[in-house]
Amino acid sequence: MVLNPRGVCNEVCRLSHMTKSVGVHEAKTHLSRLLEDVMAGEEVVITRRGEEIASLVPARRTAVRRLGVDRSRFVVPEDFDAPLPESVLAEFEQ
Repeated sequence: MVLNPRGVCNEVCRLSHMTKSVGVHEAKTHLSRLLEDVMAGEEVVITRRGEEIASLVPARRTAVRRLGVDRSRFVVPEDFDAPLPESVLAEFEQ
């Protein structure tokens, strides 16, 4: 743990061993390298004047959607695209 002269835990103390902290200028200059680090599982914290302003973290992987899992659970009625009754249409025009 790294404490500043007042005995307070500083930024280095708060960051885990899998977290890297870089300034805005370095982040702009080395974005491709930082993205490779993120893809390898490291978190990158971007700071401005020592204050955390953003984090680069791996994107969440979404599950692959399987088509057709609800097939036959819903049947489209024959009159689905039939004209609406006048009373319903009037409600939309109010």
